[in-house]
Amino acid sequence: MEYLHWDETTIADFSEANIAAQYERGYVFTRIGKGVMHQTRSVRVDLAKFELSSENRRILKKAAEANIALSTKPLPLADYHWSLGKLAKDFYEAKFGPGIMSAVKIKEILTDAAAGNFNSLLAYSTGAENSASAAYCIAYENSAMLHYSYPFYDLAAASKNMGMGMMLTAIEYAKKSGKRFIYLGSLQRPGDIYKLQFAGLEWFDGKMWQTDLEKAKMILNGK
Repeated sequence: MEYLHWDETTIADFSEANIAAQYERGYVFTRIGKGVMHQTRSVRVDLAKFELSSENRRILKKAAEANIALSTKPLPLADYHWSLGKLAKDFYEAKFGPGIMSAVKIKEILTDAAAGNFNSLLAYSTGAENSASAAYCIAYENSAMLHYSYPFYDLAAASKNMGMGMMLTAIEYAKKSGKRFIYLGSLQRPGDIYKLQFAGLEWFDGKMWQTDLEKAKMILNGK
């Protein structure tokens, strides 16, 4: 699967200020290698402007009924288990086809700080005592922003709205944590239109951040 990007850069300065500046210019961290960033049609939510819609509330209510709870684990993981890599590989293979994400790459991202760019694993559990996490998202996080990057979960066991419930829970977490933005990947396929439903949404057009959602929909529909 070809990922949309207009430019590539590799940073050596991993300070929060420099990373935030790169994201402001439409660059996002990739899984290619340490410091490698791609400039893409990035999507973010200005959390100062974010408010839950009635549909957002409905999905979060379903998540609450399932006792879904979010916790964060710093990367690299000290307790990595092979089942995490398999879960991610199976998820991306089922969603996008074979060869998209290998278990070996997931292990590298989660355990090798010298090779990876991401520093947080969002873990979603049922909230029950001693329950195992049901879903995950690999993320980059600092005091000002959260990049919600690679979500994965058991598609066969998950509820219908699991993916959206995870994303909304992460948005609420970022807002409550006092962050300014949450980045939600990019707009490149027609299926990405679901990202346009959030209040405070902005997208990068290659030069500047836009708030015209109708224009974004036209681009996604190839018009």
